[in-house]
Amino acid sequence: MKFKTTKYPFICLLMFLLAGNALFAQTTRKIGTTSAAFLRIPVSSRAAGMGNAFTAMKPDASSLYWNPSGAAYLSEYNVIFDHANWLADLQFNYAGIVIPVPDNGSVGISATVLSTPAMLVTTPAEPMGTGETFDAVDLAFALSYARSLTDKFAIGANVKYVNERIYNTTASGIAFDIGTIYESPFYGVRIGAAISNFGTKMKMDGEDLNVRVDIAPGQEGNNQSITGRLNTDEFEMPLIMRIGLSGEILQTDNIRISFDVEGVNPNDNSQSVNIGFEAAFIKELFLIRAGYNDLFLPETEAGISCGAGVNRFNLYDNLFITSDFSYQKFNRFGGITRFTIYLLFH
Repeated sequence: MKFKTTKYPFICLLMFLLAGNALFAQTTRKIGTTSAAFLRIPVSSRAAGMGNAFTAMKPDASSLYWNPSGAAYLSEYNVIFDHANWLADLQFNYAGIVIPVPDNGSVGISATVLSTPAMLVTTPAEPMGTGETFDAVDLAFALSYARSLTDKFAIGANVKYVNERIYNTTASGIAFDIGTIYESPFYGVRIGAAISNFGTKMKMDGEDLNVRVDIAPGQEGNNQSITGRLNTDEFEMPLIMRIGLSGEILQTDNIRISFDVEGVNPNDNSQSVNIGFEAAFIKELFLIRAGYNDLFLPETEAGISCGAGVNRFNLYDNLFITSDFSYQKFNRFGGITRFTIYLLFH
């Protein structure tokens, strides 16, 4: 029976350094100052169950979101469908596929959609509704490419089209993600880094911003219903930098316990640390997870998370399915449940 442990003092030192980095983070907080905030919503029950500490973990198709370089290590077609009943009755959905290209890395396609239910249009004159309805939809489409430069080091990138719409007003932009992952010679500890949502500024525009303007209210005989348009400000996308460390605390023939600890530095909030653990049993068939989000972040809503999954259940011939579930606790908004399904085939 194989048995392997990590050097615990080494791991504790790394966690201490990351925690200290968060404690001495910038004091200026820019909450609510970016556009396309839906790009910060985490993807996959596996990552959510681990406290959103996933940048350096062994990859699956959700790596397209967390660290696109992880797709380089996938040797079979990997499809993901992720759904969460998000806060305030919002519906979050993510779908993606990783396609290995022999000797040329992997390519991926993914889509993210955050939507509201239909709501009544109200006006000061008709506060109970005009009979019309409207909704709001945020979406992003991404193309990905990842490649292993050595057997221990990989790099990957996404290019994304991002769009936000509410009623007849929209904003759109282009963003890029880039990530790397390196397996060190120290007991297989992995180091991952990713920068997400580096892109253009976004500005809302559309016919809902049209207003009637009297350009000379003190002058009689002029046109009092000239159409004007409200001018909105431009906002940056939510740029996020993540640096993570992961490895196996314990690994035998039937049991594996992995950890991931990472520092998160966004441009619209203070720095923080995420910590997560994953335990696999019976040769990776059953998995349980636990984690903690946003350590050292002032006034955080997030906290403890947990999850479980069944890995690589054989459906037919070379078709396998993985199913995951997670629960994320929020201090004032209750909890978020998330379901994820992976299809794996050659």
